[in-house]
Amino acid sequence: MQTNQLLAMFSGSLLLLGLIAFFLARGKAARVRASGTSMYAQPDQYGWFTVMSTAGPALVVGAVGSFIMLLVGAEIPPLLLLASCLVIACIGLVLGVAMVRPDFHARQAIERVIRFFLAGAALISIFTTLGILLSIVFEAIRFFQMQSFWDFITGTTWNPGASFLEAAGRAEEGASAAKFGSVPLFAGTFMITFIAMLVAIPIGLLAAIYMAEFAPPKVRTIAKPVLEVLAGIPTVVYGFFAAITVAPIIVAVAGFFGLEASFNNALAPGIVMGIMIIPFISSLSDDVINSVPNSMREGSLALGLTKGEMIRDIVVPAALPGIISASLLAVSRALGETMIVVMAAGMRPNLTFNPLEDMTTVTVRIVAALTGDQEFASAETLSAFALGLMLFVVTLSLNLVSVIMIRRFREKYRVNNL
Repeated sequence: MQTNQLLAMFSGSLLLLGLIAFFLARGKAARVRASGTSMYAQPDQYGWFTVMSTAGPALVVGAVGSFIMLLVGAEIPPLLLLASCLVIACIGLVLGVAMVRPDFHARQAIERVIRFFLAGAALISIFTTLGILLSIVFEAIRFFQMQSFWDFITGTTWNPGASFLEAAGRAEEGASAAKFGSVPLFAGTFMITFIAMLVAIPIGLLAAIYMAEFAPPKVRTIAKPVLEVLAGIPTVVYGFFAAITVAPIIVAVAGFFGLEASFNNALAPGIVMGIMIIPFISSLSDDVINSVPNSMREGSLALGLTKGEMIRDIVVPAALPGIISASLLAVSRALGETMIVVMAAGMRPNLTFNPLEDMTTVTVRIVAALTGDQEFASAETLSAFALGLMLFVVTLSLNLVSVIMIRRFREKYRVNNL
């Protein structure tokens, strides 16, 4: 019997057992209650508790068994595993019905189980982050065993092309010729991100202030959804727009002023990336500004401040922690963008401060390293994990800085208003 058929039979059987458990427990609780005995919970709550005691252990055993088969490699017959889960479900059904007693707090038991699942959901993000970090660290260590860590973080030349000699049995020659200096990649990443922030933060913040403080309700109901549509456009479309429309305009404008610009320049993807990030800043900043109490606005106006002074001195400082969070979220989004850079800025590592020249970013080189024809154990492929680790450290540092800044602004604003 195929696995999908077994799963269908298991799901149907478990559903049937759950229905039987619910009606048996609810009926028993209703009979006990009808006899005049007071109970700590409603009959339906006893029924749902019995359903949880029936399906919960069976699903846990099934999940653990599947985990052991997939990751550990143990050979467990699927039919035996599903049959064991159904046996455990039957045992849970009997025990759950037996627990239907006047002195049993079924509602509190259900709430404890719900709290357990909520705590598990909260821990998923932590374990996921830890798993991502460990998977990157182990492979990055393998890379740093081949290449110098100091040369990686301070080198100004990224030229892994000679690493193909490893596949030809000339590993020593390839290792000596290949260079993995990440400075040009991070320089391009920070350059394009900086340009994007110069576009996104002023426009997004001003748009949020207008929609929160000045826009009539009719304008707001139209402008806010239209602005948020930008967040739903695929990045490949932005890449086409940057490469076909924005880049030629930049070349023409630069030529008008006597400057030489490449069609694969860093300015075009930076501008387009900033346009793409505007909704992240404007939407979050708009929500934060609207959350500022109206009593603060009314009090400042009553003291003689103009509306502009009220926004500058009261509303924006009160909303500043949220605005900083929105801006740093946009920075993290820009640091991880790939498609726009590939299509508009090119893939050449170029250490320059001129945004009119072509350059590339860390994420682009990660994609190039992992999609090439190199073997996985080669230095070029493993360099993707080293770059990912460095990018993870940069993003984590930005988040830590944002937390510190937010706490300081909150403390300062709280002191000023005491």
